[in-house]
Amino acid sequence: MKLGVCTWTFGPISLENTFERVSRLGFDGVELHGDLESFTPEYVLGLCQKHNLQVFSLTPGDCDPASPDASEREAADKYYRDLIDFAHAIGGARVSLHGLVGRIRPSAGSDHATEYGYLVEFLKPICAYAAERQVPLVFEVLNRYESHLINTGEQCRQLIKDVGSDQLKVLLDAYHMNIEEADPVKALAQTGQQLGLYHVADSNRGGIGQGHSALQPQFEQLAEMGYPGPIIIEAPAMGPDPFTPVKEGDYLTKLEHQLSLSVTALREQFAPATAI
Repeated sequence: MKLGVCTWTFGPISLENTFERVSRLGFDGVELHGDLESFTPEYVLGLCQKHNLQVFSLTPGDCDPASPDASEREAADKYYRDLIDFAHAIGGARVSLHGLVGRIRPSAGSDHATEYGYLVEFLKPICAYAAERQVPLVFEVLNRYESHLINTGEQCRQLIKDVGSDQLKVLLDAYHMNIEEADPVKALAQTGQQLGLYHVADSNRGGIGQGHSALQPQFEQLAEMGYPGPIIIEAPAMGPDPFTPVKEGDYLTKLEHQLSLSVTALREQFAPATAI
């Protein structure tokens, strides 16, 4: 099982520094934050070669594909097409999509059904664009405190059905499922082959073993359903404000400690069986 980590959790250090740390911690790759003004495909490929890492996926910055404001949807369309082009240029990494983080209710004068309709119509041409470039797409299921449209695996599977494209799959995250799913293992099982990516953090968004989530049954379910990977750890340093990686004190040392624990736990979980 390949293991990755979200680059945004390392905060405002250079991408070179982030890649060096990720490699030293024993990861196979990264989920790259989509700050496309900060680097080029050639630069990222060079870092991958230097540090023996892969880019498994790209996660978006702020944009709102379900906004009632047509200009905001147009800006999101351009941004996602740029992400897809970037992913294509580095070899076809997945591109993750989701609603605007922090918008937890419909805009004034709008409603849920209208904005869901905007999202469906937004995704249809984006999926077609990605298919032409052979770039897989995943839609990340966020919790209700981050986004208001797609909060469960069932809702995401319905979204994919309404969009009508095999190019789009589901991204389930153990941290978000801890809040939204009555049974995270069942959510994984029901998603099945539509699972395109899996994120993990504990109940408090710390590393594995830092909270109370029952993660072992989720890992067993991933193995049972033949999920090929990768597993992406999205667990910023513990402390107030989960939306910023920078915490009081030496946050990078704290982050590396919990990532090290998580890598060890996952390597042990998914170690190949030894023939007797």
